[in-house]
Amino acid sequence: MARTLNPLVPIILFLSISSGGTMQLVKGEKTWCVAKPSTDDATLLANINYACSQVDCGFMKKKWPCFYPDSLINHASVVMNLYYQSRGRNPWNCFFKNSAIITVTDPSYGNCVYAYYA
Repeated sequence: MARTLNPLVPIILFLSISSGGTMQLVKGEKTWCVAKPSTDDATLLANINYACSQVDCGFMKKKWPCFYPDSLINHASVVMNLYYQSRGRNPWNCFFKNSAIITVTDPSYGNCVYAYYA
């Protein structure tokens, strides 16, 4: 049986090679900031505290769509993204001591809509 090549492989390889081994975001592309899955709980809590000292996190209450699942990584991702969006979506606003990552995939789920400021 013949193997088929994923059509995205050449594009990803080209992006990787053409940008010196790191992928670049396309200007105007929608982006969000989320916590890295490997981030420890203490760092997630510190990120929540920092982001909420800079932006209004009053919406993160029980019964609000983005409160669930009730986990540190979920709460951190929502408020870290809010901070990132409110600061102009600059890469340095999604660093959080290397515990966050910029994504082009909308992390919204169910009734929880992640902020995106155009």
